[in-house]
Amino acid sequence: MREQVMAHLRAIEAQHNVTILFACESGSRGWGFASPDSDYDVRFIYVNRLPWYLTVAPGRDVIELPISGDLDINGWDLRKALGLMRESNPTLLEWLRSPIVYREEGEPMSRFRALAERVFSNAKGWHHYSSMAKKNFREHLQADEVRYKKYLYVLRPLLAARWIREQPGVPPMRFAELAQRTLHATADAALIAEINALLEVKMRAGESATSPRWPGIHAFIEAELERNAVEPVQALPVPGHAPLDGLLFDTVLRCDPEAREGVAC
Repeated sequence: MREQVMAHLRAIEAQHNVTILFACESGSRGWGFASPDSDYDVRFIYVNRLPWYLTVAPGRDVIELPISGDLDINGWDLRKALGLMRESNPTLLEWLRSPIVYREEGEPMSRFRALAERVFSNAKGWHHYSSMAKKNFREHLQADEVRYKKYLYVLRPLLAARWIREQPGVPPMRFAELAQRTLHATADAALIAEINALLEVKMRAGESATSPRWPGIHAFIEAELERNAVEPVQALPVPGHAPLDGLLFDTVLRCDPEAREGVAC
């Protein structure tokens, strides 16, 4: 599959005349709880050539390939990605923490990663995750019979919100690390055991497999959602965003052979 992904990335660069700076696995494979039939969700960040950024009418800033089998590939232009970074977009930040990386250009992505940490807003990140958990709980966990993965789609943002509350900063992407560092081995022992049991079954079952409610997990979710409702986090100061413009400028020139001849990306 990695060879297929790399071939698709090279084809995208040739067809769209772009340079892919970063590509990773998102979704359940990146979170670490994929089912045997889970899709491969490949996400990437790319940079266009200089003329693309100098037109009056902005161009499309997303590249999407038709889903083929279990392979789903799409990516964002660097300017779009930096705009989302300015808003502390958690999806983008999770990409940077994916354990499965297909492509990474060292110098620009080193700066990109550092800026993502620097401009992260704890309040925006917390609000995103707490709202996502509340929405997923309301939409997917109200029946007596629920899909295994829907519990994880509530637990993961809930624990990410707890992470930001307790140690302001970008939470890890992998669910196991997130749970290990936000739950307490003694106080939450029964909950941890139930989550581990859920994970074991989910990773052996199909994506659509269901089960009756898991009472311990359900009770934890309700209590955590209630806490989020009455105790929102307080916003911490965030530095200015001027360095994002500098990264865009430098990377476009670096990756456009006609704009700066002799400098390879």
